[in-house]
Amino acid sequence: MSIMNWTKDETVAIITMTNGENRQNLTFAKTLNAMLDEIIADKTITALIITSNDPKNFSQGIDVEWIMGQMQKNEHQPVTDFINEMDVVFKKLLLYPIPVIAAINGHAFGNGSIIACACDFRFMRSDKGFFCFPEVNISIPFRWGMNAFVKKAIPIHLLSQMQLTGNRFTAPELEKHNIIVKACANQEELMSSAIAFAKTFQKKRTIFGELKRRLYADIIKVLDDDFMRSEEHTSELQSRQSI
Repeated sequence: MSIMNWTKDETVAIITMTNGENRQNLTFAKTLNAMLDEIIADKTITALIITSNDPKNFSQGIDVEWIMGQMQKNEHQPVTDFINEMDVVFKKLLLYPIPVIAAINGHAFGNGSIIACACDFRFMRSDKGFFCFPEVNISIPFRWGMNAFVKKAIPIHLLSQMQLTGNRFTAPELEKHNIIVKACANQEELMSSAIAFAKTFQKKRTIFGELKRRLYADIIKVLDDDFMRSEEHTSELQSRQSI
């Protein structure tokens, strides 16, 4: 069963996550990575929207059940591969040479919210769904790279409140702080607004991509450093297991 697909509305590509709560694991990360490559290979596409077809959820974040299952089997490599693959997703979204818009149709928790922050712009329904970072309640720290690019989407004073309390925020609250472009009344308005906004972009990929490379250069360095730390940790685990 496909966990996501993509379609075109004129020059706008729309990735739709189709796996219920859209929990993120290694399969999710690999599928999204491949889809991002496939979309950008189409030179007629000028913008990308990421959304979900679930009536309640955009993405509930990391597939904790899958991770725990891997850890219980002492299989660390798939978990490390997932973390690294998601870092590639985040970096790809940050540097994507066309605008990337999150159309948040329901709950965006944890890594679901983080993906939305990696996008350039965000729209969200006001009649359904919350946006939050519950990591403080489940004892999962943000990676350095995640913190770096989440700060581009959320003012630091509010991000501190979000991360340290784990509280849920509504679309009108996010709109008030310019975290989202618009709080939309319902699903129909969400998609029509996101698509209309996406179609305002007819920028050259070369300049759009270069602007993002320069704008996010410090964030990319932190992401790359995160990747190196992860690789070192994997090597250490493999060395211990071979002893």
